[in-house]
Amino acid sequence: MEDKTRTPEEQVEQRPAMRRRTFLKRVGLLAGVGVAGGGYAVLESGWLRIEQKKVSIPGLPKGFVGTKVVVISDIHHGPFVSLGYVERLVREVNALQPDIIAIPGDFVYKSPKYIAPCFRALRHLKAKMGVYVVCGNHDHWESTEESMRAIKGSGLGDLNNEGVWLKKGNQRLRLAGVDDLWEGKQDLKRAMGDAKEHDVAILLSHNPDYAESLKDPRVKLVLSGHTHGGQVVIPWVGPPIVPSRYGKKYAAGLVAAPHTQVFVSRGAGVIGLPVRFNCRPEINVLVLS
Repeated sequence: MEDKTRTPEEQVEQRPAMRRRTFLKRVGLLAGVGVAGGGYAVLESGWLRIEQKKVSIPGLPKGFVGTKVVVISDIHHGPFVSLGYVERLVREVNALQPDIIAIPGDFVYKSPKYIAPCFRALRHLKAKMGVYVVCGNHDHWESTEESMRAIKGSGLGDLNNEGVWLKKGNQRLRLAGVDDLWEGKQDLKRAMGDAKEHDVAILLSHNPDYAESLKDPRVKLVLSGHTHGGQVVIPWVGPPIVPSRYGKKYAAGLVAAPHTQVFVSRGAGVIGLPVRFNCRPEINVLVLS
Protein backbone atom coordinates (compact mmCIF):
# COMPACT_ATOMS: atom_id res chain seq x y z
CA MET A 1 0.00 0.00 0.00
CA GLU A 2 1.32 3.44 -0.90
CA ASP A 3 2.20 5.68 2.02
CA LYS A 4 0.43 8.94 1.17
CA THR A 5 2.17 10.75 4.02
CA ARG A 6 5.51 10.48 2.22
CA THR A 7 6.78 12.39 -0.79
CA PRO A 8 7.36 10.45 -4.04
CA GLU A 9 11.14 10.47 -3.58
CA GLU A 10 10.72 8.91 -0.13
CA GLN A 11 8.38 6.14 -1.21
CA VAL A 12 10.73 3.19 -1.24
CA GLU A 13 9.13 -0.21 -0.88
CA GLN A 14 9.51 -1.44 2.68
CA ARG A 15 10.61 -5.06 2.71
CA PRO A 16 11.68 -6.83 5.90
CA ALA A 17 15.46 -6.88 6.27
CA MET A 18 17.23 -10.20 6.08
CA ARG A 19 17.92 -11.37 9.62
CA ARG A 20 21.57 -11.42 10.61
CA ARG A 21 21.37 -15.12 11.47
CA THR A 22 19.96 -15.94 8.02
CA PHE A 23 22.65 -13.86 6.36
CA LEU A 24 25.44 -15.58 8.29
CA LYS A 25 24.06 -19.03 7.44
CA ARG A 26 24.21 -18.11 3.77
CA VAL A 27 27.74 -16.83 4.21
CA GLY A 28 28.68 -20.19 5.70
CA LEU A 29 27.28 -22.01 2.69
CA LEU A 30 29.10 -19.63 0.38
CA ALA A 31 32.38 -20.26 2.17
CA GLY A 32 31.88 -23.99 1.80
CA VAL A 33 31.47 -23.64 -1.94
CA GLY A 34 34.62 -21.53 -2.06
CA VAL A 35 36.65 -24.08 -0.11
CA ALA A 36 35.69 -26.64 -2.74
CA GLY A 37 37.68 -24.48 -5.16
CA GLY A 38 40.85 -25.25 -3.21
CA GLY A 39 43.97 -23.09 -3.04
CA TYR A 40 43.06 -21.08 -6.12
CA ALA A 41 40.00 -19.65 -4.35
CA VAL A 42 42.22 -18.44 -1.53
CA LEU A 43 44.70 -16.94 -3.99
CA GLU A 44 41.98 -15.13 -5.91
CA SER A 45 40.70 -13.42 -2.76
CA GLY A 46 43.77 -11.16 -2.84
CA TRP A 47 44.12 -10.90 -6.62
CA LEU A 48 42.92 -7.32 -6.89
CA ARG A 49 41.96 -5.91 -10.26
CA ILE A 50 41.10 -2.44 -11.52
CA GLU A 51 38.00 -2.28 -13.72
CA GLN A 52 37.19 0.81 -15.79
CA LYS A 53 33.79 1.55 -17.28
CA LYS A 54 32.16 4.52 -19.00
CA VAL A 55 28.76 5.35 -17.52
CA SER A 56 26.25 7.55 -19.31
CA ILE A 57 24.40 9.95 -17.01
CA PRO A 58 21.27 11.52 -18.56
CA GLY A 59 21.38 15.29 -18.18
CA LEU A 60 24.92 15.33 -16.79
CA PRO A 61 26.21 18.93 -16.81
CA LYS A 62 28.90 19.28 -19.50
CA GLY A 63 31.50 20.34 -16.98
CA PHE A 64 31.30 16.90 -15.35
CA VAL A 65 31.77 14.88 -18.54
CA GLY A 66 34.90 12.79 -18.10
CA THR A 67 34.77 12.93 -14.30
CA LYS A 68 36.55 9.90 -12.84
CA VAL A 69 34.68 8.29 -9.93
CA VAL A 70 36.57 5.52 -8.15
CA VAL A 71 34.41 3.09 -6.18
CA ILE A 72 35.79 0.80 -3.48
CA SER A 73 33.23 -1.20 -1.57
CA ASP A 74 33.06 -3.95 1.04
CA ILE A 75 36.63 -3.64 2.27
CA HIS A 76 35.85 -5.80 5.32
CA HIS A 77 39.06 -5.21 7.26
CA GLY A 78 39.12 -8.07 9.73
CA PRO A 79 40.53 -11.56 10.25
CA PHE A 80 40.75 -12.24 6.50
CA VAL A 81 41.55 -8.74 5.19
CA SER A 82 44.72 -7.33 6.69
CA LEU A 83 45.51 -3.71 7.40
CA GLY A 84 48.33 -4.06 4.89
CA TYR A 85 45.76 -4.93 2.23
CA VAL A 86 43.71 -1.84 3.15
CA GLU A 87 46.85 0.29 2.86
CA ARG A 88 47.51 -1.28 -0.54
CA LEU A 89 44.00 -0.29 -1.62
CA VAL A 90 44.74 3.29 -0.62
CA ARG A 91 47.94 3.34 -2.68
CA GLU A 92 46.26 1.78 -5.71
CA VAL A 93 43.33 4.20 -5.59
CA ASN A 94 45.49 7.29 -5.11
CA ALA A 95 47.62 6.26 -8.10
CA LEU A 96 44.49 6.50 -10.27
CA GLN A 97 44.24 10.25 -9.47
CA PRO A 98 40.45 10.16 -9.07
CA ASP A 99 38.16 13.16 -9.14
CA ILE A 100 35.79 11.52 -6.65
CA ILE A 101 36.16 8.48 -4.39
CA ALA A 102 32.95 6.73 -3.28
CA ILE A 103 32.93 4.01 -0.61
CA PRO A 104 29.44 2.52 -0.22
CA GLY A 105 29.94 0.75 3.09
CA ASP A 106 30.99 -2.44 4.87
CA PHE A 107 34.39 -1.33 6.10
CA VAL A 108 34.96 -4.13 8.62
CA TYR A 109 34.07 -7.70 9.52
CA LYS A 110 33.75 -9.74 12.72
CA SER A 111 34.74 -7.20 15.39
CA PRO A 112 34.55 -3.47 16.19
CA LYS A 113 38.29 -3.54 16.98
CA TYR A 114 38.94 -3.26 13.24
CA ILE A 115 36.99 -0.03 12.76
CA ALA A 116 39.50 2.57 13.98
CA PRO A 117 42.56 1.08 12.20
CA CYS A 118 40.62 0.82 8.94
CA PHE A 119 39.65 4.48 8.97
CA ARG A 120 43.15 5.57 10.00
CA ALA A 121 44.33 3.99 6.76
CA LEU A 122 41.47 5.34 4.64
CA ARG A 123 42.04 8.92 5.75
CA HIS A 124 45.05 8.95 3.39
CA LEU A 125 42.81 8.59 0.33
CA LYS A 126 43.01 11.58 -2.00
CA ALA A 127 40.58 12.82 -4.64
CA LYS A 128 40.24 16.21 -6.29
CA MET A 129 36.59 16.61 -5.31
CA GLY A 130 36.57 14.56 -2.13
CA VAL A 131 36.17 11.11 -0.59
CA TYR A 132 32.62 10.14 0.44
CA VAL A 133 31.21 7.21 2.40
CA VAL A 134 28.03 5.59 3.70
CA CYS A 135 27.56 2.72 6.14
CA GLY A 136 26.76 -0.88 5.29
CA ASN A 137 25.06 -3.57 7.36
CA HIS A 138 28.34 -4.84 8.84
CA ASP A 139 29.26 -1.35 10.05
CA HIS A 140 26.04 -1.37 12.07
CA TRP A 141 26.43 -4.99 13.18
CA GLU A 142 29.92 -4.42 14.56
CA SER A 143 29.15 -1.02 16.10
CA THR A 144 27.07 1.83 14.75
CA GLU A 145 28.46 4.23 17.33
CA GLU A 146 32.11 3.39 16.70
CA SER A 147 31.63 3.39 12.93
CA MET A 148 30.08 6.85 12.95
CA ARG A 149 32.77 8.14 15.31
CA ALA A 150 35.49 6.80 13.01
CA ILE A 151 33.90 8.30 9.90
CA LYS A 152 33.67 11.72 11.48
CA GLY A 153 37.20 11.50 12.87
CA SER A 154 38.66 10.45 9.53
CA GLY A 155 37.73 13.63 7.70
CA LEU A 156 35.97 11.62 4.98
CA GLY A 157 32.66 12.95 3.70
CA ASP A 158 29.79 11.36 5.63
CA LEU A 159 26.84 10.88 3.24
CA ASN A 160 24.59 8.83 5.53
CA ASN A 161 21.32 10.62 4.71
CA GLU A 162 23.36 13.64 3.64
CA GLY A 163 24.43 15.26 0.41
CA VAL A 164 26.92 17.72 -1.02
CA TRP A 165 27.09 19.89 -4.10
CA LEU A 166 30.02 19.30 -6.42
CA LYS A 167 30.64 22.37 -8.56
CA LYS A 168 32.49 23.18 -11.75
CA GLY A 169 32.11 26.81 -12.70
CA ASN A 170 28.40 27.60 -12.60
CA GLN A 171 27.40 23.94 -12.97
CA ARG A 172 26.61 21.58 -10.13
CA LEU A 173 26.08 17.87 -9.45
CA ARG A 174 24.42 16.47 -6.33
CA LEU A 175 26.28 13.67 -4.59
CA ALA A 176 24.02 12.13 -1.96
CA GLY A 177 23.81 9.04 0.20
CA VAL A 178 21.49 7.00 2.38
CA ASP A 179 22.12 4.75 5.36
CA ASP A 180 22.01 0.97 5.02
CA LEU A 181 18.75 -0.61 3.87
CA TRP A 182 18.83 -3.47 6.38
CA GLU A 183 20.09 -1.79 9.52
CA GLY A 184 19.74 1.96 9.08
CA LYS A 185 17.05 4.47 8.18
CA GLN A 186 16.95 6.09 4.77
CA ASP A 187 16.09 9.78 4.40
CA LEU A 188 16.41 10.58 0.72
CA LYS A 189 14.63 13.91 1.06
CA ARG A 190 17.27 15.13 3.49
CA ALA A 191 20.07 13.75 1.34
CA MET A 192 18.79 15.60 -1.73
CA GLY A 193 18.68 18.88 0.20
CA ASP A 194 17.75 21.86 -1.95
CA ALA A 195 18.13 20.02 -5.27
CA LYS A 196 15.72 21.30 -7.90
CA GLU A 197 13.67 19.34 -10.38
CA HIS A 198 16.25 19.81 -13.14
CA ASP A 199 19.27 18.84 -11.01
CA VAL A 200 21.15 15.57 -11.49
CA ALA A 201 22.19 13.37 -8.57
CA ILE A 202 24.39 10.36 -7.92
CA LEU A 203 23.44 8.37 -4.82
CA LEU A 204 25.50 6.10 -2.56
CA SER A 205 23.52 3.19 -1.09
CA HIS A 206 25.32 0.17 0.29
CA ASN A 207 22.54 -2.22 -0.63
CA PRO A 208 21.49 -2.13 -4.31
CA ASP A 209 18.00 -3.39 -3.41
CA TYR A 210 17.21 0.17 -2.33
CA ALA A 211 17.19 1.19 -6.00
CA GLU A 212 14.49 -1.30 -6.98
CA SER A 213 11.72 1.01 -5.85
CA LEU A 214 13.56 4.34 -5.82
CA LYS A 215 11.35 6.78 -7.73
CA ASP A 216 13.16 10.11 -7.55
CA PRO A 217 13.83 11.06 -11.21
CA ARG A 218 16.78 13.24 -10.25
CA VAL A 219 18.83 10.22 -9.16
CA LYS A 220 20.50 9.08 -12.37
CA LEU A 221 22.97 6.62 -10.85
CA VAL A 222 23.19 4.62 -7.62
CA LEU A 223 26.57 3.35 -6.40
CA SER A 224 26.35 0.16 -4.35
CA GLY A 225 28.21 -2.90 -3.14
CA HIS A 226 26.98 -5.47 -0.60
CA THR A 227 26.67 -8.49 -2.90
CA HIS A 228 30.41 -9.14 -3.44
CA GLY A 229 29.36 -10.27 -6.92
CA GLY A 230 28.38 -13.48 -5.15
CA GLN A 231 32.05 -13.90 -4.06
CA VAL A 232 31.90 -17.39 -5.55
CA VAL A 233 30.72 -17.65 -9.17
CA ILE A 234 30.27 -21.06 -10.76
CA PRO A 235 31.04 -21.08 -14.51
CA TRP A 236 27.90 -21.25 -16.70
CA VAL A 237 25.75 -21.09 -13.56
CA GLY A 238 26.62 -17.83 -11.84
CA PRO A 239 26.74 -17.04 -8.13
CA PRO A 240 24.82 -19.61 -6.05
CA ILE A 241 24.17 -17.07 -3.28
CA VAL A 242 23.49 -13.34 -3.64
CA PRO A 243 22.28 -11.41 -0.55
CA SER A 244 19.45 -9.68 -2.38
CA ARG A 245 15.66 -9.90 -2.48
CA TYR A 246 15.85 -9.82 -6.27
CA GLY A 247 17.91 -12.90 -6.97
CA LYS A 248 20.95 -12.35 -9.17
CA LYS A 249 19.71 -9.10 -10.70
CA TYR A 250 21.98 -6.91 -8.58
CA ALA A 251 24.92 -9.31 -8.31
CA ALA A 252 27.44 -7.03 -10.03
CA GLY A 253 28.03 -4.42 -12.69
CA LEU A 254 25.80 -1.80 -14.25
CA VAL A 255 22.15 -2.78 -13.79
CA ALA A 256 18.90 -1.16 -14.89
CA ALA A 257 16.54 -0.55 -11.98
CA PRO A 258 12.92 0.46 -12.68
CA HIS A 259 13.61 4.21 -12.47
CA THR A 260 17.40 4.58 -12.45
CA GLN A 261 20.61 2.66 -13.03
CA VAL A 262 22.78 1.00 -10.40
CA PHE A 263 26.45 0.20 -10.42
CA VAL A 264 27.20 -2.70 -8.08
CA SER A 265 30.83 -3.27 -7.16
CA ARG A 266 32.06 -6.80 -6.48
CA GLY A 267 33.94 -5.31 -3.56
CA ALA A 268 37.53 -5.42 -2.39
CA GLY A 269 37.28 -7.76 0.60
CA VAL A 270 35.78 -11.07 1.69
CA ILE A 271 33.58 -12.51 4.43
CA GLY A 272 32.92 -16.05 5.64
CA LEU A 273 36.33 -17.39 4.62
CA PRO A 274 39.18 -15.78 2.65
CA VAL A 275 37.99 -17.20 -0.64
CA ARG A 276 36.74 -15.92 -3.97
CA PHE A 277 36.17 -17.97 -7.08
CA ASN A 278 35.73 -16.56 -10.58
CA CYS A 279 34.97 -13.23 -8.88
CA ARG A 280 38.12 -11.24 -8.20
CA PRO A 281 38.11 -8.33 -5.75
CA GLU A 282 38.06 -5.02 -7.55
CA ILE A 283 38.54 -1.29 -7.62
CA ASN A 284 36.06 0.32 -10.00
CA VAL A 285 36.82 3.37 -12.12
CA LEU A 286 33.67 4.94 -13.55
CA VAL A 287 34.11 7.65 -16.17
CA LEU A 288 30.99 9.81 -16.42
CA SER A 289 29.64 10.73 -19.83
